[in-house]
Amino acid sequence: MPKSDQKNSDDLIAGPITITITRVEIKGGQEQPVAIFHEGDDGKPYKPCKSMCRALVMCWGPDANKYVGRSMTLYRDPDVKWGGMAVGGIRISHLSHITGEKTMMLTATKGSRKPHKISPIVFETDPAALQAALSAISTMTDKASRDAAKALAGQLRGSDADQAKDAWGKRVAELQKGSDSTAA
Repeated sequence: MPKSDQKNSDDLIAGPITITITRVEIKGGQEQPVAIFHEGDDGKPYKPCKSMCRALVMCWGPDANKYVGRSMTLYRDPDVKWGGMAVGGIRISHLSHITGEKTMMLTATKGSRKPHKISPIVFETDPAALQAALSAISTMTDKASRDAAKALAGQLRGSDADQAKDAWGKRVAELQKGSDSTAA
């Protein structure tokens, strides 16, 4: 019986899903120490197996805090074995924030390895949505305008989201610098 506190391969019988990460928790001493929470997870995070954890580190690096805001496509692999039986499992097929296809040799069974390919996610850009978000960010001054800018930026994906995040950081620094100089 699959664990109901996490996303299971049966949840992907209808097909692959692309998720955007909201937070990552790592708790040592557990069989599945990594929990990847994402938009719309309904309290059921994706808990990658050791091979998929290795793939994430190979592609995105060891700092899981940097995974927030990034996206991945998950699919059901019916050939995943547990206890010698094919029970199905969740694999990663695509990741954002990689520049090209990555192929790595991952453990299939004790003593055997097989290649696993991860391709980049290609998001369509929306120039109008990006411009609206950047404009809102550049003019934000109070909580209401920050909330509006955040809502617009939250709809962006891929490089558009990265641009909005950079603009957000610069605008917050400007606002903090401005409040520091008026307080002096």
